[in-house]
Amino acid sequence: MGVKKLKPTTPSQRFRVAPDFAEITTDKPERSLLVSISRSGGRNNQGHRSMRYIGGGHKKQYRIIDFKRDKTDVPATVKTIEYDPNRSARIALLFYVDGEKRYIIAPQGLTVGQQVISGPSVPPEVGNALPLSAMPIGTIVHNVELKPGRGGAMVRSAGTYAQLVAREDKYAILRMPSGEQRMVLGTCIATVGSVSNPDHMNVSMGKAGRNRWLGIRPRVRGVAMNPVDHPMGGGEGRASGGHPRSRTGLYAKGKKTRPVKKYSDRLIISKRKK
Repeated sequence: MGVKKLKPTTPSQRFRVAPDFAEITTDKPERSLLVSISRSGGRNNQGHRSMRYIGGGHKKQYRIIDFKRDKTDVPATVKTIEYDPNRSARIALLFYVDGEKRYIIAPQGLTVGQQVISGPSVPPEVGNALPLSAMPIGTIVHNVELKPGRGGAMVRSAGTYAQLVAREDKYAILRMPSGEQRMVLGTCIATVGSVSNPDHMNVSMGKAGRNRWLGIRPRVRGVAMNPVDHPMGGGEGRASGGHPRSRTGLYAKGKKTRPVKKYSDRLIISKRKK
């Protein structure tokens, strides 16, 4: 897994840094695990635009991912490592011994032909899924559940991982990718290893058209608008626009938006790094 710098044959290629897709083993997804999805173009049910800067983009199909890993004590073989247009990480197609096929988020280092398994008594090896209470301290994990049985909700994007740093009663203490330390129930399931495609952060689009293929339209800066359109608009010449804020007047820097009495505050031991 890595990136490649292209020869500057065109102005857009000069600054493009592209993924090399070296880990991808097939370009044909498993048809039984595909679901059609439609694009809204940022429009609501009345056809009115409710989200700006959304529209267009290439057609794509959703891959059904097994975030729960609830098929316990049944070994599976990794058949392929594939690209998923709906997420930054790579996905792996598993063939279970009973004939079932499932997609999972591919961890870093998972290879075709490797066997993975989930369950409370399986070894903590890359790709295996087990409860946090059954893992040794220091284990690197991803796809972590917040509530038992609900499926992985945290640490799912490319290159991320959490680390099991301690245990306290029925809770496991995790250090999250943000630096936050929080308690998660020990019965919650996580997958061992870090998420694949860590070089996603180094990718550079190179041109605006590549973002249009992703369904992202050009974004207009607030300071370039008129006063009637944005709190930071107007002014003579290139005026700074005042304090950075959103279109609705909410401060963009410094204002705390987290609810004061959020239910999960009691589970957070130390906040993320500022």
